[in-house]
Amino acid sequence: MRALRITLIVVVILGGLFVAADRIAVNIAESKAADKIKSSQGLTTTPNVSIKGFPFLTQVAGKELDEVDVNVDGLTTATGDGRSVRVTELDAKLHNVRISGSFSSASADRATGSAHISYADLSQAAGPGVTVGYDSSGSNKVKITGSLLGLTLTAHSQVTIVNGTTIRLHAESIPGGSIPQWEDKVREKADIERKIEGLPSGMRLDKVETTKDGIDVSVTGNNVQLTG
Repeated sequence: MRALRITLIVVVILGGLFVAADRIAVNIAESKAADKIKSSQGLTTTPNVSIKGFPFLTQVAGKELDEVDVNVDGLTTATGDGRSVRVTELDAKLHNVRISGSFSSASADRATGSAHISYADLSQAAGPGVTVGYDSSGSNKVKITGSLLGLTLTAHSQVTIVNGTTIRLHAESIPGGSIPQWEDKVREKADIERKIEGLPSGMRLDKVETTKDGIDVSVTGNNVQLTG
């Protein structure tokens, strides 16, 4: 009985040391991943990276992580037309992340996430003299206000996702649109399309919802290729 008791104590101690080593290793990996994301995206703040699943060391040995959660605040992404859009907060969950033999790249079987863009950042991305704000008149609508020929105009635009890459704001009707060529001039300011570039291969914009604070965008993907 004494020998059995000693054996159990040794097992418990070794198990505790393994858990401690495992947690130290995952903390180091999370820190290095966060630093790499910060440098590759040019962020001013360090993102939060959380590697799920236990034990971590056996996942590394098998070169597949169960889940990796990433939270980025203040991400600025190009729109393909010389402008940029600031994403206030981006949360992503990467499932079944496979790591290459050299640990230089990774891919996720599945990814889901959400992003928030404020109206102030939308207005800045829209261009000079254009303000984007909340519209309570209907679902997924925003109010576009701008000046044209000394007149202040307001249009109500529907927000949609196009081709999984582009956020589109399209005015349903244009004030004074019966005037020849007037509608075209107003739509140059009221109709806005901003393509979000820089998403990992395999990820796409899925749905959009307007709120009082801005727009919430959900993202999804399969076989998502991640840079090393």
